[in-house]
Amino acid sequence: MTQRIITYLLLALVSVVAWAQDTTAVSTGRHITPVRPSTNVVKQPGKDVSPELIEQYISGDTLAAERKAREDSIRRSYPRYPLATSLWMGVNFIDPVLMALGQDYASADLHATLNMWNRLQPTIELGLGWGKTAPDGMNFTYRAKPSPYVKLGANYNFLFKSTPDHQAFVGLRAGFSTFRYDVEAHYSNSYWQEQSDFTLRSERSHAWWGEVIAGLKVKIVHQWSLGWTIRWHHLFSCKNTEHSKAWFIPGYGPRNRALAFTVSAYYILPLSRDRWPQKDGKSQNKD
Repeated sequence: MTQRIITYLLLALVSVVAWAQDTTAVSTGRHITPVRPSTNVVKQPGKDVSPELIEQYISGDTLAAERKAREDSIRRSYPRYPLATSLWMGVNFIDPVLMALGQDYASADLHATLNMWNRLQPTIELGLGWGKTAPDGMNFTYRAKPSPYVKLGANYNFLFKSTPDHQAFVGLRAGFSTFRYDVEAHYSNSYWQEQSDFTLRSERSHAWWGEVIAGLKVKIVHQWSLGWTIRWHHLFSCKNTEHSKAWFIPGYGPRNRALAFTVSAYYILPLSRDRWPQKDGKSQNKD
């Protein structure tokens, strides 16, 4: 009898322990998370990718493909043009036109610009300047003979991410000119009824100056473009003769003016065209 009671008690104890364990598992919210088995699915490439990227995706080398895609994206955002991108050859023609309309002076030049990386642009300008003025109320005539000038400098193109056909730039120039001029003066005295003339022939002078410029270049048709610049001048030195002081400096303009404006026509000669980036970031391959 006693053994039977003990057996019943043990069975009851086991049942209580098992019930307590089940209750604890439910109360703690324990659950099993199924594990997704690995698959051999290859990621699909994005749109507008190169054939090389597609091959890498198909081969399963997605890491290399994604790295190449990032490089192509950076290349599209920051296109890299070759060292010698293009050569711009231009003529500044606005002053002769204005002189024909009544302006007293003109400077006209030929200039060449090497476009490097579509950013830095070394420039040389070679030209002639001439003029004639007889100020109202004054008794002299000033004739500036056609004389040469040269300017050296460089531009920086802010639109380097865009096509070289359109540019917005700032630049610096150093200019030099050696020139000659004549001064003819007439003097009269109504009281004494006296008149006298004197002439200064071939007065020689030279000048140095600097320029800060800002400008635009816009493609018009095919390889022809137009450009505009506004220039601030600073005269470093100008030689005065024993009897006179120069009024006009070729390439600079009137000595007392600090601003100038130019309009030029350009012919563009592309260089290393096969290495220009396309819109998709790759280089062009043209025969």
